[in-house]
Amino acid sequence: MKELIENMQSTYESFESDVKLQLESGNKAAGTRARKSSLALEKLLKEFRKVSIAESKK
Repeated sequence: MKELIENMQSTYESFESDVKLQLESGNKAAGTRARKSSLALEKLLKEFRKVSIAESKK
């Protein structure tokens, strides 16, 4: 679970930096990367939910 959380944090950090680049400088490629990161975050959050539920049932 710790590895999953670290992966979520690094993905969010890259998402956040790409969003800032898109907003501040209009970098279209950064917007594409941010959208890709958001999809990866969605998958990681779903996985976190599954793991969290499994841990609470122990």
